Amino acid sequence: MTLTIRVAEEWLHSCSGCEIAILNTGESLLELLEHLDIVHMPVLMDHKLSGQLGEKEQLTVPEADVGIVSGGVANEEHVEILLEMRKKCTTLIALGTCATHGGIPAMANEWPMQQCLTTVFSTPSTDSCSVPDQEVPLFLDRVYATDEKVAVDILIPGCPPDPDTIKHVLTALIQRTEFKLPSKSVCDTCPTVRKGKGETDKVRRFLDNADYRADQPPDTMRCLLEQGLLCMGPVTAAGCARHGAPQCITARVPCRGCFGPVRQKGNQLLDMMNALASNGIDFKSLIDRKSLLRFSGAHGRIRKRRFKVKGIRQR
Repeated sequence: MTLTIRVAEEWLHSCSGCEIAILNTGESLLELLEHLDIVHMPVLMDHKLSGQLGEKEQLTVPEADVGIVSGGVANEEHVEILLEMRKKCTTLIALGTCATHGGIPAMANEWPMQQCLTTVFSTPSTDSCSVPDQEVPLFLDRVYATDEKVAVDILIPGCPPDPDTIKHVLTALIQRTEFKLPSKSVCDTCPTVRKGKGETDKVRRFLDNADYRADQPPDTMRCLLEQGLLCMGPVTAAGCARHGAPQCITARVPCRGCFGPVRQKGNQLLDMMNALASNGIDFKSLIDRKSLLRFSGAHGRIRKRRFKVKGIRQR
């Protein structure tokens, strides 16, 4: 059964990469558009939240069968938009790792928000200036994933998300059929050769070249984690595999973890520590452990570090 569904899309704390991923569905998008009635999408159409002339006191989104939200939640306006999307959309999709797990913006959660703002707007190389506080939304205490603020029906991670997965989900919603999202890890889809024992007990720098032959396919290359390179494949959700291998592995570089944890509530930092230990690698040789949460710092995963102000340790 094929239907036409009304779609509303909004971006919050994001970079528009997820919207480009929708475009990257290619010719399939033309087929999908025949069954999509897009009623709100700032990146595509001029439909203002407060009315075309700004006449509405509260922001509004048209009612829709499917709502798509990209980006994390970082300020009060994001919360207001997200609540409106949840209210007006029957099915709500969190698109991209910023929406599902906080993404890169959630790395700011390591510091108190005021310290982040001061660092951004006042640096030694520029004249001192105050943090803007007029006519701008107030920041929250940290960056949140969308499902920390509202109920989300479908989570599609990825930085950016895979266009084929977007097509798969929208097609299923149009046809009213069931669908499954990838549930394996990057390692489960990786063709590299594994011998079970690592070549080193130290974590090598990411900038170190892996041992491989450029004229041979990835399935002839030794597992990068076993080579001592910090490959996040064991603890990262699959979804980026193309041409028989995950995209980072195809480029002969380690997985960086951009699809978030394999399990929605998983902790990539703790799970990766275990993966390193199981490969005989000393996790203490990893300089910045919190970097393992570079894509999944929401849900309270990244805690504020202690810092000193005028000789006093604070949180």
